[in-house]
Amino acid sequence: MVTDSPAEAADHKRYFLTHLGLTERLMERCLGEALSAGGEFADLYFEAVLSTSLAMDEGILKTASQGISVGCGIRVLSGERTGFAYTDDLSSERLLQAARVAALIANGPQTQRVRSLRELPSPSLYPIAGFTADAEIAAKLQLIERANQAARSFDPRITQVRVGFNDELRRILIAASDGTYASDTQPLSRLNVAVIAKDPASSSNTTSGSSGGGGRVTLEFFTGLHSPEHFAREAARTAILQLDAIPAPAGEMPVVLGPGWPGVLLHEAVGHGLEADFNRKKTSAFAGLIGQRVASPKVTVVDNGRLAGRRGSLNVDDEGNPTQETVLIEDGILRGYLSDKLSARLMNIPNTGSGRRESYQAIPMPRMTNTYMLSGQDDPADILRSVKRGLYAVNFGGGQVDITNGKFVFSASEAYLIEDGVVTAPVKGATLIGNGPEALKYVSMVGNDLALDEGIGTCGKAGQSVPVGVGMPTIRLDRMTVGGTSH
Repeated sequence: MVTDSPAEAADHKRYFLTHLGLTERLMERCLGEALSAGGEFADLYFEAVLSTSLAMDEGILKTASQGISVGCGIRVLSGERTGFAYTDDLSSERLLQAARVAALIANGPQTQRVRSLRELPSPSLYPIAGFTADAEIAAKLQLIERANQAARSFDPRITQVRVGFNDELRRILIAASDGTYASDTQPLSRLNVAVIAKDPASSSNTTSGSSGGGGRVTLEFFTGLHSPEHFAREAARTAILQLDAIPAPAGEMPVVLGPGWPGVLLHEAVGHGLEADFNRKKTSAFAGLIGQRVASPKVTVVDNGRLAGRRGSLNVDDEGNPTQETVLIEDGILRGYLSDKLSARLMNIPNTGSGRRESYQAIPMPRMTNTYMLSGQDDPADILRSVKRGLYAVNFGGGQVDITNGKFVFSASEAYLIEDGVVTAPVKGATLIGNGPEALKYVSMVGNDLALDEGIGTCGKAGQSVPVGVGMPTIRLDRMTVGGTSH
């Protein structure tokens, strides 16, 4: 990891100061207006996004679009009250008007003065030169054409193929009344392949499979191990595998989770419950449990926004703070929450640089970046051999969790029986049902094979979606309820 040079930091800001006509003097005026009705804190979030989207269905390019979005969100905090306004017109008149609207919403008894803006060095976790938005549409179209062909040629039982490629270049600039002055240029790309397979001997036996990957990467990422052909074959393999799968068993049994994407279960069942706003409002199952045991001693969970090139990584969060590695659970003990400026101030806890927002039209809130369980000492083969009869879940589809009690339900898109320590038949219709804090207490073995997902995660919260990463090593849970159709 390297830090930006002063010239690189200036490049992040140049788009706003040169191309969009902003000045530091105007920002300071807007912050002053934002605090004019009383308030403890105000910030400006400028954003400019260039995005491309391509979608192919049945071998035909169905949609191709490119767009630019520019705007500013202005926020004022007064106690627990938040005033917020946004505008897609960056003229001084409209910016000052939006600042006054936010001020009136959050008016309070206390007024703070605006500190001088000061930019601090930030890391450089992803490439800017050569980002995918620079590439010609033809190069991106070639990627989805290759994926389409590879999926169709995998097996004649593949009957439908959909491929999509999306990328964006997001430029942000944050100025705040506490002196925060930060900017960043954030590339993001993702290739997706979804297929449907049909058994010619049975018209009712239809299955689906999907795969994809990406990150904060250049177009060169989609070669070798991350080629369109790789993702296409994975999607097709999953769908074909399900055609011969047997009904999943039902009941309580040991469950082994594979490495990588199964970390989405950790993200949903545990990660959201460790976001500070839920704990500040006492709506999380983890509220008030700092320093207490919430998982097996073998479990350590971190959130790390500083992994180079990863989908969930950020040089700075959407409040201008550098991201960091935050230990959430250490050897089974709850160590902390993910916080933004508001939660850190109200809860008197450190700010973990976790303030994220979907766009300039939304307020920031504590969110995950890349959340994963650290490796343990166990050999993954030994973990599987330790199970007399159970389920091996390799990949997941959808899932949901109730933050207030930690209860979750997840569907496994690829899973197998484990019989006498051997992985045997693939199963279909398997769901994992449990309670996040309770489930982690049954982790008895943790593999030495930590893997992160391929770069497809998108997290939703309060109507906002942001890119994230997940991961875990192979783990054994001694007890988990499996929902299925076979008894």
